[in-house]
Amino acid sequence: MSQANPQPTPNTPRRPTNVTLPSELVEEAKRLDINISKACEGGLLAAVASLRRTRWLEENRDATQAYNNRIEATGPTLAAYRRF
Repeated sequence: MSQANPQPTPNTPRRPTNVTLPSELVEEAKRLDINISKACEGGLLAAVASLRRTRWLEENRDATQAYNNRIEATGPTLAAYRRF
């Protein structure tokens, strides 16, 4: 999986993209003074983040389960030094 940060910065190059949206939704957004490009960008950022998280969890499922099993069996590594 790519390690690139999907969060754009102010200097991130922009690329024109065609997006097909329901006309009623576009008209309502215009009436409400919603920046359609920014709204689409926000939705795409959320979708990318969600999918990256899902894929990371799938790719690391075995390691996560092994860690959880070890903690359940032996407790945290430094538990003897806890003061609570």
